[in-house]
Amino acid sequence: MRISFLGGVRTVTGSMHVVEANNKRILLDCGLFQGRRKEAQQKNRHLPFEEQMIDAMILSHAHIDHSGNIPNLVKNGYVGPIYATHATVDLCRSMLADSGYIQEKDAEYVNKKRAKRGQPPVEPIYTQKDALAAMDSFVGQPYGKSFSVADGVQATFYDAGHVLGSALTKLTISENGRTLSLGYIVDLGRSNLPILRDPVIIEDLDFIIIESTYGGRLHDSIDVAEEQLYQVVHRTVARGGKIIIPSFALERTQEIVYSLNNLWNAKKLPRIQVFVDSPLAVNITEVFKAHPECFDKETLAVYKYDDDPFGFDKLSYVRDVQKSKEINSLRDSCIIISASGMCEAGRVLHHLKNNVGKSQNTVLIVGFMASNTLGRKLLEKWPRVKIFGEEYNVRAEIVVIDAFSAHADRDGLIGYVRGAQKNVRGVFLVHGEESQGYALAEGLKEAGIDKVKVPHPGESVDL
Repeated sequence: MRISFLGGVRTVTGSMHVVEANNKRILLDCGLFQGRRKEAQQKNRHLPFEEQMIDAMILSHAHIDHSGNIPNLVKNGYVGPIYATHATVDLCRSMLADSGYIQEKDAEYVNKKRAKRGQPPVEPIYTQKDALAAMDSFVGQPYGKSFSVADGVQATFYDAGHVLGSALTKLTISENGRTLSLGYIVDLGRSNLPILRDPVIIEDLDFIIIESTYGGRLHDSIDVAEEQLYQVVHRTVARGGKIIIPSFALERTQEIVYSLNNLWNAKKLPRIQVFVDSPLAVNITEVFKAHPECFDKETLAVYKYDDDPFGFDKLSYVRDVQKSKEINSLRDSCIIISASGMCEAGRVLHHLKNNVGKSQNTVLIVGFMASNTLGRKLLEKWPRVKIFGEEYNVRAEIVVIDAFSAHADRDGLIGYVRGAQKNVRGVFLVHGEESQGYALAEGLKEAGIDKVKVPHPGESVDL
C-alpha cells in the first residue's frame, strides 16, 4: 500500500494524489494548478503519471483546483470511473464546461500574440467538448453508503461541509491479509456556517490526508463576517463608490448572496443594485436550489418565511455579455460579485480594470488567494497591478474578510484529527502553503499527535 503526493503539495492548487493497493491505482482528485502562467501551463498540460495506468478516480468536490484537469485526464486516455457525490456531478457539468471555455479563450489570446511574433499557435489544454465528454465517466454516489472502487478497496463519502456536494472519503483497503482505513480530508469545511451541514468526523482511521490551507490561522465567526460586510457596504456607498467582490462561483458567491439577503430582510442593506455577474455562478445557484438535501436545518427553516434565500428585489443575475459591459458604465453605487475568485480570469478582471484605480471604490476579498495571483497582489496591497497586460494604480480601498472562508482553520483542523485519532498511525498535510503546513504540524504535535508529515511534491510513502 502506497500513497504518492503529486499535486496540491506545499501549495493550495492542483490537488492530485495516487493510492496504490493490490496492483491498482486510485487517483484522489485531479485539479488545475493556478499561479504563474508558464508554470501553470507546464503542470496542467502534463499530468505527473500515465493516464492509462489509473484504474479509478475519486473526486472530493467540484472546485476547479480539485476537478479542473479531469477533461485532460480523460482526453489523454483514462477510461475508468470517476466517483463523486450526486451534487458534485451536477456542479461539474457546468464548472468543467466553463473551464473548457476559459482554456479556449486563453489559447486564443496567447495565439494572437504568438502570431505577431511569427510563432506557431498552441492548443488549449482542453476544450468545452472535452469537458462534456469527460462527464460520461462520472458515477454519482450518496453520502454514507460504501461502494467498491477497486479490488480490495471500499470507499464511503461523508459530508465535508465545505461546498455543496463536498465529500470526505474513507477508504478501507485490504491487501495480503492486512486491512487499514485511510481518510482523505480535503477540503474540510467549518462548523456552524450557513447553508450547509457541518462536517462529519470519521472515526477509527489509521492514516489521514488532511488539508492545511489555514494551518496557522484562526477565523472570525460568520456573524462577524456579516457585520463586516454591512460596514463595508455602508462605508463605500457613503462615498459614492462601488463594491467589487471577486468570488468563487461555487459556494462563496452563494454565501455572499445569502448574507446580503439576510441584511436585506433585516432592512440593513441600502437600496442599491446588486449584480452576480458570472454565467457560471448563475448556473451553480440553480444547482444549489436543486439539492436541498445538502442544506442544514437553519437554512431549511429559512424557506418557511423566504421562498428564495438566494434572491431579493435589488439582486440581478447576469448572463449576457452586453449587460455585463453596461454595469461598468453605471455611475451609481452598486455591488458586483464576479468570478474568478482569485482574479485570474473571467469578468471580474473587467470590473477591476474599470474600478481599482478610483479611491471611492472598494475591492472586497472574501476568499483564499494563491501565491502569484492577481488576487494575492491585491490582498497584499500592491500599489500597482497588471490587468490584461496593462498596469493600473490601486487606489480603491482593499478590504479582507477571512471569516467567509469555507475552510477549517487551525483549531478546526486540529480538532478534527483529535476526534479521529484513536488509532491514527500517520497524518499527511497537503493543500497548504509550506508555512501553513509546518504551522499545522507543530500544532498537531503540541496536541499530542506525533506522526505528522508534510510531504514534498512527488514523494511516495509506503503504508
